[in-house]
Amino acid sequence: MTETFDYIIVGAGSAGCVLANRLTEDADVRVLLLEAGPKDHAWDWRIHMPSALSYPMQSKTYNWDFYTVPQEHLNGRRLHCPRGRTLGGSSSINGMAYVRGHALDYERWAQEDPALAGWDYAGVLPYFRKAGNRTKGADAYHGGEGPLNVATGACENPLYTAFIEAGVQAGYRRTEDQNGFSQEGFGSMDMTVHRGKRWSTATAYLRPAMTRPNLTVRTGALTLRVVLENGVARGVEVAGVDGGASTTVWAEREVILSAGPVKSPQILNLSGIGAADDLRAVGVDAVHDLPGVGQNLQDHLELYVQQECTQPITLYRVLNPWNKMMVGMEWYLFKTGVGATNHFESGAFIRSRPGVKHPDLQYHFLPMAVRYDGRNPSDRHGYQAHVGPMRSRSRGFVKLASADPREAPLIDPKYMSHPDDWVEMRAAVRLTREIFAQDAFAPFRGKELQPGPEVKTDAEIDAWVAANCESAYHPSCTCKMGSDDLAVVDEDCRVRGVQGLRVVDSSIMPTITSGNLNAPTIMIAEKAADLIRGRTPLRDADPQYWVSDTWATAQR
Repeated sequence: MTETFDYIIVGAGSAGCVLANRLTEDADVRVLLLEAGPKDHAWDWRIHMPSALSYPMQSKTYNWDFYTVPQEHLNGRRLHCPRGRTLGGSSSINGMAYVRGHALDYERWAQEDPALAGWDYAGVLPYFRKAGNRTKGADAYHGGEGPLNVATGACENPLYTAFIEAGVQAGYRRTEDQNGFSQEGFGSMDMTVHRGKRWSTATAYLRPAMTRPNLTVRTGALTLRVVLENGVARGVEVAGVDGGASTTVWAEREVILSAGPVKSPQILNLSGIGAADDLRAVGVDAVHDLPGVGQNLQDHLELYVQQECTQPITLYRVLNPWNKMMVGMEWYLFKTGVGATNHFESGAFIRSRPGVKHPDLQYHFLPMAVRYDGRNPSDRHGYQAHVGPMRSRSRGFVKLASADPREAPLIDPKYMSHPDDWVEMRAAVRLTREIFAQDAFAPFRGKELQPGPEVKTDAEIDAWVAANCESAYHPSCTCKMGSDDLAVVDEDCRVRGVQGLRVVDSSIMPTITSGNLNAPTIMIAEKAADLIRGRTPLRDADPQYWVSDTWATAQR
């Protein structure tokens, strides 16, 4: 049976769910949304309980569970690269931190490529507002009517406020809103949590849209390739159920890839779009030579600086099975308590050294000593700062390992391959130690757990970084937007040299933004929806943001 839709969206993740909602606002438009993973089942607490974030991140049910190739500068380690594989995509398995990045990230996009003039801060801020519904209320930076509910950390545990006060004592500014006028400074963090539940894009955008007759959603649908005819995207080939014959679904208007920074370039490559020599090397016919596909991979790395806590007030107290069960019962019955937050309730953005114009180090504070993925908890009460550089100059790639769509591609971020990354990582360790040494932590401070007091010199810090740093799970930029030789899509998200095909997800970022990537990905999809619908893009007249007057000569 031949099926035809106006738009086919591949990937029901942070971008795909937004597009499915916005495009079907036009009642005469028929949209098919394809998702390779399963539904985000309402009964599965692992997805919906905020504090359970490490479980879906480690589950192969909801996660592509990718790994990088061995990293030359990290002792040959293969780092985990989880990507969402369910309705909501990575917004259904991430840490729920709502961080927009700095205004100057978007100014940089526009300044470095004149074709992206419409993606400056004035051109993106209205879409952040359009998406959002902030619990604290609307203002010049936040919306109050959008689908995406955003809460602010309550910071009831005294360790959260100790972290903020310690930052101020160390000479940094306090910020009331990291997503508002001043990103720089110490303050509470926002999260995509609403009434104690994870607020993924599946919940925020897709569920309301699924009541519309012009939207069809299919899970368990692995897209094999885009079907091209004479340089035009005509549809997609989808794998058959239980190994059966594949089927082709046709698009009258456009195919939109929203499969993420790993899968979108993989699907383009499998369709014959990419660097011709690389495609032929794995047995794929090169249909359109576009060398930037999969190149320009960027990510955030982070460290865990951990301190022993001398008071029994950390999350260590809930690790025994009985207390875990009690936390789960309270959350299940009332959506309150320890289970109802992601625990990233305070954080900071600072500059690593003079001459850096806007923050290049980000902190997530956590009142427990544990890894982000939940593994390797400490054997005692502790607290920690996740800290890492925001704009690494290292550049990697995503390439096909074979012509088999079911085989994971090669992911090589080339972590720490630029010397500036080491300078920033050393600063991250030393500046964090200075913050933890402030008087605000005096009532709680025990011995340093990680890296440990014996790690002091540059060489010792470098060795510890190489052995212990982890991805913050923010791969991006592999289908770069712009007009240069590596650009894959233009300023309207259209694949260069192919008609009827767009990419809309974090892969189209020209350079990575300063912070977690879920909020910017949702913004990109909101803006792209207007571009696809032929609407005049929203724009602010003169949005204000703070930059230190002394950034050229002072670190704080």
